[in-house]
Amino acid sequence: MGSKKQVKVGNVLVGGGANVSIQSMLNVPSTDIEGSVRQAVELEKAGCQIIRAAIPNKDAVKLIPALKQALTIPVVADIHFDYKLALEACAAGVDKIRINPGNIGSDDRVKAVADACRQRNIPIRIGVNSGSLEKEILAKYGHPTPQALCDSALYHASLLEKFDFNDIVLSMKSSTVPFMVKAYELANEQCDYPLHLGVTEAGTERMGIIKSAAGIGSLLLHGIGDTIRVSLTADPVKEIYAANDILKALGLKKSGVQFVSCPTCGRTRIDLVKIAGEVENRLKDCQKNIKVAVMGCVVNGPGEAREADIGIAGGDGCGLVFKKGEIIRKVPEEQLVDALMDEIEKL
Repeated sequence: MGSKKQVKVGNVLVGGGANVSIQSMLNVPSTDIEGSVRQAVELEKAGCQIIRAAIPNKDAVKLIPALKQALTIPVVADIHFDYKLALEACAAGVDKIRINPGNIGSDDRVKAVADACRQRNIPIRIGVNSGSLEKEILAKYGHPTPQALCDSALYHASLLEKFDFNDIVLSMKSSTVPFMVKAYELANEQCDYPLHLGVTEAGTERMGIIKSAAGIGSLLLHGIGDTIRVSLTADPVKEIYAANDILKALGLKKSGVQFVSCPTCGRTRIDLVKIAGEVENRLKDCQKNIKVAVMGCVVNGPGEAREADIGIAGGDGCGLVFKKGEIIRKVPEEQLVDALMDEIEKL
């Protein structure tokens, strides 16, 4: 799975066959250290494995030790243009830097950042997107193209390679799914650096999840990608749930509940939409490695439930609870969810 090279971000391995890791970014103002720490703790609880914070100025560097103290997961400093902030973030104990070397000025500045990161084993992520392409690359291709994105990422990497720095992760995000997929496919052919996947500016929760699942999912199915971030204009905790669900859907994450429910039809005699929503919500933090089926009637119910560890199938105002396809209880509709939860507790 993923790239041949491997980097170590704090206690998380990225690339080289390691499990695909899930990232998110804080969206509380960097000046609000208490609020940022609170949000970071929530993200870690939800399953975030690498957390990123914007470091727009010197004051924001204070956020790094505060986050490190509160979390067990690695912290990434997101830096633009100012190489001194990268050096300060390294000194403050950050686990990874996100910076584009071509944007920070002369060779001696790039060398200073590469040296500071090498001394402390801090990897650097180069993150390019359609809006940040160099004038020369734009002139060559006329407009942003997947190859232009890939060329830009490799150009920034070459600036670090010049100073013998290879602890690099690349991302080539676009808000257009086919464009983003092609850019990562090209990068996968042209280098062996770990790849950080994401659809940038993906949108609000509904469309953002759909675009992310389509883009990230198609790449991961073809063995491309090492760490992912689902970008949503929403509470970042929702990014973590969505990323987890994408990995589960692809069979890349084995822990936690695999949830199946039928789309219902004219045979359904219970309020399955409400029941399925309630079951899914009550199981969202359950870490048991189980498959749960919620089915509308006995046509597909027992069959699906045979595939599942536990499941329910609706009748007329009542329902059956199945365990490995065997009926274990019949209960009234209003007791169905509680009966299912009782059985899950026992597993």
